[in-house]
Amino acid sequence: MTGLDGDRLMDWVERLAMFLAQDGVPPIAGRCLGWLMVCDPPEQSAAQIGAAISASRGSLTTNLRVLMAMGFVNKRTRAGERTAYYRVDDNAWEKVVQRQVASLTSFRELAADGMALLGPGSARSARIQEAHDTFDWMAKVFDNAPPRPSSKGV
Repeated sequence: MTGLDGDRLMDWVERLAMFLAQDGVPPIAGRCLGWLMVCDPPEQSAAQIGAAISASRGSLTTNLRVLMAMGFVNKRTRAGERTAYYRVDDNAWEKVVQRQVASLTSFRELAADGMALLGPGSARSARIQEAHDTFDWMAKVFDNAPPRPSSKGV
């Protein structure tokens, strides 16, 4: 960990895991992601990840699959080796946010369908209207946001 205090680095990995846990990401998955964000080399085997975050092989397999399904991590092999290596996917954060923005639009449409089903003016429709309006506002914010500056070369 050239030049970095290992305890401070692992404290950061744990903070990231606890932050993601607030949104339902399992703590081990959060630790895996945190480690893969800061490790050197950037591709790590399950054994390397497990040693770094003190996790069992079984829990790693499950949680690395979660991270792959979420679009954060990809798995690679090397010619002539049986070991799989994991790394943070290129543009992972942008891809995840884009998927979440698309989800906002989908939920807004689902809420509109619910309001049409219940008809205007009812208490039940008003509860759905609140959700619709919030997701509509958020979708518009993202639609009008400036493009993300390139982080290439950083």
